[in-house]
This record gives sequence, structure tokens and C-alpha cells, in this order.
Amino acid sequence: MDWNELLTPFNITIIILAVSAVFFMSGKIRADLVALCTMLSLMLLGILDPEEALAGFSDKVVIMMVGLFVVGAGIFRTGLAKVISSRILKLAGKREKLLFLLVMLVTAGIGAFVSNTGTVAVMMPIVISMAASADINPRRYLMPMAFASSMGMFTLISTPPILFVQKEIEEAGPPLEPLGFFTFAPIGFVCLCVGIIVLFFLSRYLKSNKKEEAAQESRGRSLSELVEEYKISTQLYKLLVSAKSPLVGKTLEESKIATAYLVSIVKIQHKAAAGRIIRTPVIEVADSKSLIKAGDILYCRGSSESIDRFVDEMSLTAEKMTRREANEYFGDYGLAEVYIIPTSKLINNTVRGSRFREKYNVNVLGVKQKGDYKITEVKDVKLQEGDALLIQGPWEEIAGMAEKQTNFVVIGQPAKEAAKVTLDAKAPLAAGIMLLMIVAMVLKIVPDVVAVLGAAVLMVATGCLRNMEEAYNSINWSSIVLIASMIPMATAFDKTGVTDFIANWLLYGLGDIGPQLLLAVIYLCTSVMTMFLSNSATAMLFIPIAMKAAVGMGVSPYPFLFAVAVSASMCFASPFSTPPNALVMGAGKYVFMDYIKVGLPLQVIMGLVLIFVLPLLFPF
Repeated sequence: MDWNELLTPFNITIIILAVSAVFFMSGKIRADLVALCTMLSLMLLGILDPEEALAGFSDKVVIMMVGLFVVGAGIFRTGLAKVISSRILKLAGKREKLLFLLVMLVTAGIGAFVSNTGTVAVMMPIVISMAASADINPRRYLMPMAFASSMGMFTLISTPPILFVQKEIEEAGPPLEPLGFFTFAPIGFVCLCVGIIVLFFLSRYLKSNKKEEAAQESRGRSLSELVEEYKISTQLYKLLVSAKSPLVGKTLEESKIATAYLVSIVKIQHKAAAGRIIRTPVIEVADSKSLIKAGDILYCRGSSESIDRFVDEMSLTAEKMTRREANEYFGDYGLAEVYIIPTSKLINNTVRGSRFREKYNVNVLGVKQKGDYKITEVKDVKLQEGDALLIQGPWEEIAGMAEKQTNFVVIGQPAKEAAKVTLDAKAPLAAGIMLLMIVAMVLKIVPDVVAVLGAAVLMVATGCLRNMEEAYNSINWSSIVLIASMIPMATAFDKTGVTDFIANWLLYGLGDIGPQLLLAVIYLCTSVMTMFLSNSATAMLFIPIAMKAAVGMGVSPYPFLFAVAVSASMCFASPFSTPPNALVMGAGKYVFMDYIKVGLPLQVIMGLVLIFVLPLLFPF
């Protein structure tokens, strides 16, 4: 066997892509790390030189995405997106059909200008609150809402694949005309109409068959229901401090109960002061300086083993809390769920390392991870995307956490808390900056990348974002590294002839199939590949192929390029194909088959419609 003939640049490039795809699909290694290794392999094996391999990090599409993350953060940080969506959704009242329509329209509308992950993070607590107030099961809305965030393809900045289409057209030059800011609007309109019609019927399958469960979901889980779901009530105890207890006269800090016994003291009930006509016990919220006295009742949480050892060694008397006492225990503070979003910086950190107590003044009581509930040794649990955390703290602190859209979404609050929408004084300014950016891009006053970066700078300079650190934190660096590292693969495809080979196979290997069938094949291949690779990586690989195939056939490349952008952006058959799909999985209590029953038919129907509509909107 002649290895020199076998290990040609062409074959090496194919092998690197195949190995990368396997690691992407396995999910055991971070996608951005896989992409970096792919880029490094192309350099080490001599397929690309360092300048070619690193060119992705200076690519204007990547720079635009960095700027768009910052602009989107300013929109979310000032509450602009939240107040607009909440006020529009309130128009639906208790009308289920109208609420469904508005959820789809509002989500797609916001998603046309900012990231779809951020859009879903903002919309999720609002939709759950609106459904609760209307006594409707929110399961019917959350998955369609996630899908709608990808359907808002009305603008040039809607999704990364559209930006890559623009880049390909600009590099091709005349006679092709660059895309306008709203060139994609007709396609987005068709996608949204098809999505609303199809999901209006398919979303009925998302409703629970159990009437009682549906009622529970529709009104939002109460404190007692959350306690019951996480089985926290089994760890709640009242401990009576006897006069001979070594704890008497010590503060909680001095007694080191939490570290020595793994028992958490939340509140202390002191005996009423002597001499009063009406003796009312004094309830104190526990902190490090709280002094323990004889006769006190300690309200605490811990495993039965920890409590037994604590009681024996400290001369205490223990008894379980009643349901009413458990509700009061949590009612003093507030209880809510936090969902870790797929782009969160908390992923792979432990609960202890995430420092919820120090940063947000809340306690993490339990973690729901892939259907399993963990309430012991929670601090050592390593967080993953889609995990739900049961948190306890003052309602004002929990409400403050809701502004931290970068890493998690807060739900499970009472409807009146989740429905509160405050309009920051900077919101009109953020709206003005966004509008200025759009006008500059529509009228081509400056290059698109300059308009986006200018808007990002203004968001920081005008105080819509607190400082540069907040701007940097708003950027999803893993996505940026992923895209910048995969751009060299597209370069390698072109340099080694892989792009020409696939384009020629599409043109001649399938026979004389004609432009309509060629469009269908490209759409199908892109759609299938997106289920295993990221939509951006798939678009980068298939856009040059679509361009060469169209040029080789002697027809307009626009419908083929748009087919790649649309099919790469709309993958609904899997909860892991896009971050919004994964984000609503836990909150909606969906299983994988829900996405197959609802998302797969939608993906197929969407493809069939667009294969015929795209040539009508943009003729061959």
C-alpha cells in the first residue's frame, strides 16, 4: 500500500472532518475544543499554513458576531426586550389561541435582531407567568417558542448562517449583488407562517393527558410543590436546644455547624422575653453572628445521618417539620428554579465553584440533572447544560438574579413576581442605538461590521452596559472560538478540492437532476448534517458547495445559498441541535420523543415548502 497516494491532502482533510464530526456528535468533549483541535490538525499536517488557519479569528463575520453579542446584551440588560414582550403578551389575556400566536410572533420578532438563546432566556419566565395567569399549560408554548426564535429570519443579522451567505456573495463579487438588511424578510415571513400553522396543531401533543398534572403545570408550581418535587421536605428538622448543649452562648460562626456536621441553619426561634403580657416568640433569620440560647428552636436542613450525629453530640431534641411549617420555612425567603442555559459559563463548574451564595445571596438546595434529583452533597455537583437548581433566598435577590441572562434563567417564581417588568431608564437609549445600527446597515452608510461595532461601543459608552467587563462577559466566547476555528475547514475544503469534488458529484454524479431537485438535495444534506454539527459549522461547509454547484449548472446561486442558510438554522428534531431547544427541555419537562413528534414533522414540512417557495422568491 502506497501511503503517499493514500494520505493526500484531499483524503487527510476528509479524515479530519470525519473525526471532528464523531467528537462533535459524542458531546464528551467541548465543541470549541474540538474545533480548535481541528484547526491545529490542519496546520500540523500541512494542509493550511498558520496565516490561513488563523484567518478565522480576524474574519469580519466573527467580529460582527462579537459586536452583536454586546448589542444584544445591552437590549436585555436595560429590560427593553422584556418590557416589549411582556406588554404585547398581556394583550392575549386568557385567550389560549391568541396567546399562542403572540408568543410565536413576539419571539420571532425579537430573534430577528438579537441572539435566539438570549431571546428564549428573556421570554421563558414571561410565557410561564402569562400561561399561569391564564390557567393554561405552558408546555404547549415553550417548545414552539424555542422554534420561533430560529424562524425570525427577517434580517441580515438574524442567524450566523445568513452572515456567511453574505460573506460568500461579497467574495464572489459582480454580477452578484450583496444582500440588503431585509433581503431575507420574505423567507422569514414564509417560515414563520408555516411554523405557526403547523405548530398550532402539533403543539396539542405537548399537553399532558393527565388533567391534574396539566392544572399543576398551568398555574405554576407552588413552594410546597417544589419542595415535594425535589424531596427537600425529607431533610427539614426542628431542633430544640437544651440548657446543657455546648451550642449555648455561641454564634453560628463559632459553632461551625455547617462545616462540622453538614447541617444548614436557616432560622432561629427564640423564646419570648419575660415580663411581656403577650409572649410572642422572636424569629431571627440565621447568619454568622446569630447567637444560640437555651430553649431556642433551630430550623435546619440536612441528611438524617448528619442530623442524628448533630443531635447526639450537641444535646438537642429533633422533630420533623409539618407541611405547614415547611411552607413557612421556605416562605420566609422564597423558592425558585434556575435553569442552566447551553451557553452558560457555569457549565462544568461545581455548585461550590459557581458561588451562588457569595454572588447572589441564595442557597442551592437541590439539583435536577437528567431527571435525577440530588439533595445531598450538592456543593460538589458539576453543572451541565439544562440542569435545574432549586434555590432559596429573599425574593428581591431572586428577582435580581433574573437579570443575569448570560448564564441561567430563573423560573418557578410566583406569577406576580415573574410578571413584574421594570423599564430601565437606559432602555430608550438602547432602543435608539439599535435603531441607529439598523439604519446604518440598511442605507449602507458604513460597512456592516463598522455599524455593529459602533453600536457595541455605544452600548458601553452610554451606560446601557455597566462597563467593559460586562460587555466581555456577554460574549459567548465558546461560540466565537467554535466558528473562528471551523472557518479554516472551509478553506481547506476549497484548497484541497473537496468543495469541487462534492459540487461536481451533485452536478454529475446524480445525473441530470435539474435545479429544483439539486436544491432539494442541498437542503436535505444541510438539514441532516446540522443534526450532528453546529448550524454555523454546517453552513460554512455547505455554502461554498452550493455556490459552486449553482455556478456549474449556470443558474442563480441565491436560492441555493438561502436553502443552506434556512436548513442550517431550522433544526427542530433534536433537543440538542440548537441552544434554545435544549433550554426549554427542562422547564417544559419534555422528553426526546416530544421533539421527534413535534419537531421532526415541522422540519420536514418546512423543508418541503421552502424547496418550492425559494425559487419563486428568488428565481434560478
